[in-house]
Amino acid sequence: MWSLCDFFATSGPRGAKPADAGAILGEMPRKRTGQKLLRFDRNLGARFVAGTDEAGRGPLAGPLVVAGVLLDYASLRDHRVRPLALLNDSKQVDEATRDELYLAVLACAERVSVHVFPPGVIDRDGLHKSNLRGLRAALWACQPADVSLVDGFRLGLTAPPHRAIVDGDTKSAAIAAASIVAKVTRDRYMRAADALYPGYGFGSHVGYITPAHTKVVRERGPCEIHRRSWRARAYLPVEEPVAAS
Repeated sequence: MWSLCDFFATSGPRGAKPADAGAILGEMPRKRTGQKLLRFDRNLGARFVAGTDEAGRGPLAGPLVVAGVLLDYASLRDHRVRPLALLNDSKQVDEATRDELYLAVLACAERVSVHVFPPGVIDRDGLHKSNLRGLRAALWACQPADVSLVDGFRLGLTAPPHRAIVDGDTKSAAIAAASIVAKVTRDRYMRAADALYPGYGFGSHVGYITPAHTKVVRERGPCEIHRRSWRARAYLPVEEPVAAS
């Protein structure tokens, strides 16, 4: 689904500086972890390695995004692999570095697949079922692969033959690349949603539960992209103050 990736590649966070303009001297250090992750995949002894991961399991609002990435280790060498030097789990790098890596993955991957599950589908089918369905679809879209890797989950017999890797997004380059694609795609979606549903703060918390997010939902009620099936404090009635006797 390259069209979705291409759309978000041109719609970065508002006000963000270009990745080469010194914007990456933020809170997270730039660790060159990519070589370790690439070595893990190469040690599998396979040419084509597929990985899949998701972003958005925990938020109160917005979609679940699942991505798959297929890497060709026969061609992933020299100048093609250098942009992946900072590759890591998307949670371990700052926003500007994720944006860099997102473009690097799109440039060097043999195939990229993105699957988006809106809140209505999550409410209807359940988060875990939606996530497993997305992981299976992402792996199938990256076939044929010599090895298929999933971050933590066994997907059953309806998925391609695969290996579940615990904390795979910190070990495998293919899984980490999928983690980056899923996270950046979702964050950019939520920042676009901020313009459609102003006042909820989606541009800052991207749908996750924060005190400010809880407060505005309790005041205004949920909007169209909130997950109504969540048992969240934000959906509980505001307690009336007890009158003094």
